[in-house]
Amino acid sequence: MQKEIELALSPDHITDREYILEKGVKELRIPLSQIKGFKIRKRSIDARSRHVVFRVRVIFYINEEPIVDIHHPNHQQVKNAKPVIIIGAGPAGLFAAYRCIERGLKPIVIERGKEVRERRRDLAKITREGHVNPESNYCFGEGGAGTYSDGKLYTRSDKRGDVQKVLQIFVNHGATDDILVDARPHIGTNKLPHIIAAMRNTILECGGEFIFDQRVIDIHEAFGAVTGVTLASGEQINAPHVILATGHSARDVFELFRKKNWLIEAKSFALGVRIEHPQALIDQAQYHCSTRHENLPPAYYSLVEQVNNRGVFSFCMCPGGIIAPCATDLEEIVVNGWSPSKRNNPHANSGTVTQINLKDVPNAATDPFALLDFQKQVEKLAFDLGGGRLVAPAQRMVDFVEKRVSSSLPDCSYKPGTNSVDLDEVLPNFVREALRGALPIFGKKMKGYYTNEAILVGVESRTSSPVRIPRDKESLQHPQITGLYPCGEGAGYAGGIVSAAVDGINCVNAIPLP
Repeated sequence: MQKEIELALSPDHITDREYILEKGVKELRIPLSQIKGFKIRKRSIDARSRHVVFRVRVIFYINEEPIVDIHHPNHQQVKNAKPVIIIGAGPAGLFAAYRCIERGLKPIVIERGKEVRERRRDLAKITREGHVNPESNYCFGEGGAGTYSDGKLYTRSDKRGDVQKVLQIFVNHGATDDILVDARPHIGTNKLPHIIAAMRNTILECGGEFIFDQRVIDIHEAFGAVTGVTLASGEQINAPHVILATGHSARDVFELFRKKNWLIEAKSFALGVRIEHPQALIDQAQYHCSTRHENLPPAYYSLVEQVNNRGVFSFCMCPGGIIAPCATDLEEIVVNGWSPSKRNNPHANSGTVTQINLKDVPNAATDPFALLDFQKQVEKLAFDLGGGRLVAPAQRMVDFVEKRVSSSLPDCSYKPGTNSVDLDEVLPNFVREALRGALPIFGKKMKGYYTNEAILVGVESRTSSPVRIPRDKESLQHPQITGLYPCGEGAGYAGGIVSAAVDGINCVNAIPLP
């Protein structure tokens, strides 16, 4: 017999299995001899009161031995199977490829960037020299944007598909099983490359293919059905199904659709800044203590407020994290954040953004590129005001709200450096006024948040794609091109690693089997 109960455990007791067993005996009102074991199914932190506790869902095994979960992957040999071209090796593309080998289809994954470990040299150049390789950067390359910009697995998209399957695949390839139970699962940028490489090896062993350092420059169709693609090298690859999983920054793909007169449309996205505080300050505010308990992870926060009918919200919060330069082309500034698995850096950062709607930008209702062009303009302006070499424009929080240029800037994790500017010169009026109204309110919601110890770094602009590639709700295919599956974040159907992975799986599930 199995019985699941919820326990509230202090940080002192979260790792004490004997104490958990004792609590189980007391809650279940049965002799200790009847409990043969237990396992934790879900774990979250409750910091709403002054005494922080872990809320833990525990399955106790009563008069029966614990069940050991054994997962047998259902891989098939697909070397000579029906091919599926997958453009992009981010989470949508990788999980689409993985699902292909489960369904007996041969994935041919084409990635414009480099293998996951080879990306590191180009990322080092970005930080050290302020040089961006347009084909290999924080966004382009095996694993996609999430690999070197965090590995955060939290998602609200559990209705779109099997989130647990995605997490289990990560575990099968080297992630700790903590991600199966934590309410906010996180792998960490330092561990993801090994896991991504292991997934690629599984796909290769089953007969799949990977092509790196090759950009798709054309997608072919005949009589309204996709037939294949052409690479920058001139090579043409044929297949009756193409999954387009290129990510939110592959602007050349949108241009290709415009050239071919294929349907695309403008999509709202969010824009703002990345805000960094000392992690100790966030810990004190969230855990109501002077020093964080050793069993508590660095604290996170989630904030939202309406200002003049416009939502302002925190996005992709990174405890113990680093602000990263995520531009994909020359003369633009894009920032994002990431955390290592231990989240042990002294800073906490989060995107703080407001929604950019079609009504905010002239002609967006009729011009699919209006919001993309708007995004480009802000990123170029941020580069110019930063002064070059990816130095980012920045301002202290209170100084920004009170409209004065900061005389100095606090220490910041953004390695290319920051330049003190008036962020009013970077941010569109409605964006800066929304932020200016929200930040003091956030300070009332969270003690210590509103402080000049915090730095605003611009700009956080790649929260999602400003363009959507439409698809049929049932077949998931483009309405004009049979066999073409717009997929993941770049097409406008995901927002983060897990939701993109789920969408990749869903697209392969939609492919008819022979």
